[in-house]
Amino acid sequence: MRYEPLSLSARGEGSGGGRRRSSPVLAAMALASVLALTATGCGSGDPEANAQASASSPSEGDGKITIPDDIRDELKEHGIDIDKWKNGDWKNWDRDDWLREAQDYINPIIEGLWDPERMREAQDPDRGVQDSDLSGDQGVTDPEPAPVDARAVSPTYHDKVPVAGKVFFDSPEGTMVCSATVVEDPANPGRSNMVWTAGHCVHAGRSGGWYRNIAFVPSYNDRALSAAELAGATEDEVAPYGVWWADWARTSDQWIAQGGPTGGAGAPYDFAVIHVTPEEGGTGKSLEETVGSALPVNFAAPAVPRVETITASGYPAAAPFDGETLYQCQDRPGRLSINASDPTMYRIGCTMTGGSSGGGWVAGADGEPALVSNTSIGPVNAGWLAGPRLGEVAEGVYDSVSQKFAGQ
Repeated sequence: MRYEPLSLSARGEGSGGGRRRSSPVLAAMALASVLALTATGCGSGDPEANAQASASSPSEGDGKITIPDDIRDELKEHGIDIDKWKNGDWKNWDRDDWLREAQDYINPIIEGLWDPERMREAQDPDRGVQDSDLSGDQGVTDPEPAPVDARAVSPTYHDKVPVAGKVFFDSPEGTMVCSATVVEDPANPGRSNMVWTAGHCVHAGRSGGWYRNIAFVPSYNDRALSAAELAGATEDEVAPYGVWWADWARTSDQWIAQGGPTGGAGAPYDFAVIHVTPEEGGTGKSLEETVGSALPVNFAAPAVPRVETITASGYPAAAPFDGETLYQCQDRPGRLSINASDPTMYRIGCTMTGGSSGGGWVAGADGEPALVSNTSIGPVNAGWLAGPRLGEVAEGVYDSVSQKFAGQ
């Protein structure tokens, strides 16, 4: 059986692969991740090519941003020139120093990049769907579940599933899309800026590095406009709660070392947490305050036989779906073992396709809903989905992002 992560790629902007190797990046790299690169409306149809620099830090009298020379120098040592980056150099995936390691993450904001048209272009329905003690279940695979038809969530999505949204990002293959969930931040209760998604939605795994221009749109297409209606939609209609850029991201070391596009490699550790900031500075409200909700994460989810039902949410974009509508599946999970030495995954019947990757899986915990997994893989011909069990490794990823922004 060939399994594939359920992210989705559009045709277009990537420039192809090439040999990649990692390079160490110093702590100054993290400072550069808050830089904002503003796209102007020059009418070229290519906002990143028209970008001019701005930032979330105070500007000088001429309105231009002064980036400290030492930070510029550090970035240039590792193949990143901020001026060139904002003018489209982020499209260069052939460099030897495509940033790969956990500490190397950088994602300068390019304001206006994710406009409604570009979000729509991230959906290509012709592309195929390509510590908890879990040891007792390792190596066990239950019979394949019967398909469960995905059901469209009725609008507005924010009223029904306020924590759900879409993740957009750029990869060597083009502009891509996943699904994601707003989760609680234990270091900032009630003021979370944390989002849960799949590892393959932020990092290419063993053959590549961190993806670029990662952004989260909560309640994307909240009113469930049709594809035809979205063609003329405003940004407020497409992204009613704004565009939130990932200023930090973490996935598992196992995904970075083992993850791949097919075969299920690394799938039991295919999860990620991103920390976000509003593209335009916002009102001072956190993401959780903006959408009004965030889910707790259960890192001690019960064994499969004790889970009655799991509800998976996402924006499937491969045929027969178009990526514009939020869907859900509900099913009692079974077990799927990819590798006997790895934790067994949850598996449910579900007809959602590519684009649903990273979407949250929710189950009750003491009567309260909590995130217990995310969509990771499914067969090329959709009928079921599988997601990782969340244990100590997942909790470590989550805690590391929370602690990095503690008190902020």
